[in-house]
Parts: sequence; structure tokens; C-alpha cells
Amino acid sequence: MVQLKTKVKPWGNSLGLVLPKGIAIKEGIKPRDEVIVIITKKETLEDFFGKFKGKVDTQKMKDESRKMWKMD
Repeated sequence: MVQLKTKVKPWGNSLGLVLPKGIAIKEGIKPRDEVIVIITKKETLEDFFGKFKGKVDTQKMKDESRKMWKMD
């Protein structure tokens, strides 16, 4: 199983994903082969903190996270 990050691009009236040639060769994938794709949308910190909007003090949460990330 290979995990990769790629961008979704318009393809006619649909959306498409590009499989890099190196990965296709390594995995033995040829045109018209069927593959299984597991899709997980990448979330940003803003997406994550936005989910808590109105429920917790997001600025306080960010400040506390920054303190924990500091390596002193």
C-alpha cells in the first residue's frame, strides 16, 4: 500500500487525481487497471480550530498548543 498527497484537478465535468509515474511503475499499475482509492481531505489547523468555534476559547487553545510545541 502506498500513501501519497496529490491535488484534485478538473477533468471535464468531473475531478481527477494524477498518479505519479514512479509510483505506477513501482506498484505495477498499468492503464485501465482498477485500483482502490481511500480519500481523506487534508485539514488545516484553521479547519480544526474552526470546528470548536463558539464552544471553546480557540485563541487560548492555540496559545497552549504553541507552549507545548516549544522545545526549551
